[in-house]
Amino acid sequence: MPATTEKDRTDGFSAEERAAMKARAAELRAEGRKGAKKADGLQALLDAIAAMTPEDRALAERVHVTVTAAAPDLAPRTWYGMPAFADDDAKVVLAFKNAGKFGQRYSTLEFQDPARLDDGDMWAVSFALVAWTPEVEEKVAALVGAAVS
Repeated sequence: MPATTEKDRTDGFSAEERAAMKARAAELRAEGRKGAKKADGLQALLDAIAAMTPEDRALAERVHVTVTAAAPDLAPRTWYGMPAFADDDAKVVLAFKNAGKFGQRYSTLEFQDPARLDDGDMWAVSFALVAWTPEVEEKVAALVGAAVS
């Protein structure tokens, strides 16, 4: 049995995953505060978008505008360091995962359990985004509208 060295061992999480978990811990601490949580959430979302690559930032900005227009009652915030939108119970309905966050080839718009997209026994909850077009905007607006209906 070969001896393992400290270099061979890993905790199973990449640096990006550890950063996301730290961001989530900070979000949970911030949620415990009273007062201007909604304003803090919006600022955190805008800061997360600003830290993205130009390509990811362009998509995230359009997602933010579209979600805000389609579902103004959703509260902007971050979730694991990603731009997200939560319902009145502070449960995340959808989040934008940018391609650069985990080295993926496309960004995704991901709907969580509170989203009402149910369609029979199986339905999509994650959608790849590679470019923003009027058609994409229309589809995103329809999905968000359905998710909060």
